[in-house]
Amino acid sequence: MPVVTMSLPVNVFITALVTKAFVLPKPAIGLMSAMPFLANFLQIFTASAIARWRPPRVVSVIAATIHLTLWVALGVLMPLIPRADPDAAARWLILWFFMSSCFAAVAGVTWNSWVQEWVPPRLRGKYFSRRNASLQFSTLTFLFITGWVLAHWDYAIPAFQAIIAGAVLTRGFSLYWQGIAPTRALPHAHVPARSFSEQVQILRRSSSFLRFIAFGAVWSFAANCFGPFYHVFMFEQLRFSAFDVGILSTLTALGGALALPAWGRLLDRFGNKPVMTFALICWQLQNFLWCFVTPANRNLLYGMWVFGGLTSACFVLGQFTLLLRLLPVEAKNLAIGLNLAITSLVAAIAPIVGGAVLAWGLGRWSDSLAVYHTTFLLQPILAIASAAILLSVHEPAAGSLTMVFGAMRNIRTLGGVLGLDFLINYVFYRGPMKR
Repeated sequence: MPVVTMSLPVNVFITALVTKAFVLPKPAIGLMSAMPFLANFLQIFTASAIARWRPPRVVSVIAATIHLTLWVALGVLMPLIPRADPDAAARWLILWFFMSSCFAAVAGVTWNSWVQEWVPPRLRGKYFSRRNASLQFSTLTFLFITGWVLAHWDYAIPAFQAIIAGAVLTRGFSLYWQGIAPTRALPHAHVPARSFSEQVQILRRSSSFLRFIAFGAVWSFAANCFGPFYHVFMFEQLRFSAFDVGILSTLTALGGALALPAWGRLLDRFGNKPVMTFALICWQLQNFLWCFVTPANRNLLYGMWVFGGLTSACFVLGQFTLLLRLLPVEAKNLAIGLNLAITSLVAAIAPIVGGAVLAWGLGRWSDSLAVYHTTFLLQPILAIASAAILLSVHEPAAGSLTMVFGAMRNIRTLGGVLGLDFLINYVFYRGPMKR
C-alpha cells in the first residue's frame, strides 16, 4: 500500500515533492497529475494483447516489478534532479511519473483479473473485508510516518529517499508473496461473444449508460481541474506541514469508513441515484467553504474533511454500484472501454487546464489567496450542475455484475485527488448488504 498510495496523482508524498523539494510551476503540477489518467487511457489499447501474452498473475508481477524499479530509480537519482531549474526538474519528474503510471495501470488491472480467477464469489465479501482492514491499517501507518518524517526533516532529499526505501522494501515482500501464492483458476461462466457492430448497436440503445458516461465526464472534469491544487494550496498558502495534510487525509478516510455501512443500507433501500445525488449536493455545498479558508481560519478544514469523508463515501459507493446496474452485459467489454476512454481523457485534460489557469491568474494578480478562492468555485458549481445529468439516468432494479475494476479504474485513481484512496479499496469489493 505505501507504493500504491504514493503512485496516486495527489498525496502527501507527491505534493510535498513538487512544492517543497522541487518547486514546480503550476502547469507542470497539473500535467504531472494528469499522467495516471493518461496511463489509464493508454492501457485500453494494450489490455487485449497483454492478456493473450501471459497469465494475469505473471503480467501483474512483471508490471509491478518494473513499476517498483522505477521508484528505486527515482530514489537513487533524486539528488541529481536540478532543484535550481524548475522547468528541467518538471520534465524529469513528469516523464518518470508517466512511465511509472503506465506500469501501475497494467499491474492494477491484471492483478484484479488474477484475483477474480481464484477467489470464489461466495467468499469475496468476507475475504476482502478482512483484506481491506489490513490495507486501512497499512495506509494509516504510512500516512502518519510519511507526514512526520517529511515535516521533521524539513523536506530534505534524504527524507524522501528514506520513505521511498521503506515503500520499496514492503512492496518487495508483497511481490514475493504474490509470486509464490498457491492459487488456481476457478471455472467461470462466459457470455456469448458478439460482433463489434452488434455491441455498438447495443450501446446506442443503452441511453442510461451513455448518460452515465456523460455525467462521469463532467464530474471528472470538475474534480480534476483544480482538485490537485487543493493540496498545493494547503502547503503553500495555509502553511500546513506534510504531517498536517496526512492527518486531514486520515480524518477523511475514517469519516468515510464509519459512514459506509449506513450509506450502504440507504443505497440498497432507496436506490443509488437519489441517495448519491443527495450526498453529492451536500458534499459540494460544503466545498464552497474552500473559497473562504485563510491561514487565520484554516482549522475549518478539519471539520470539512471529516464531513467530506462522510458524504463522498456514499457518492463513490453509489457511483460504482450504479455502473454495475447500467453496464450492458452483452457489450460489457466495449462499454467498459468506452467509459474508461472518455473519463480518462477528460480527467487527463482537466488538471492541465487547471494548472494553466492558475499560472495565468497567479501571474496576473498579486493576491494569491483570492486567485485560489476564485478557482475553487468551479468544482462545487460544476459538480452540482452535473447532478441534473445523473437524475436523468434510469436506474434498473438490480444488477448482476461484480468487481468490474477496469470500468471504474478512474474512480480509484481519483481517490488520490479527493483524499479518498484510503476507503476506495472497500468500495471496489463491497459485499452484498443484509436487509
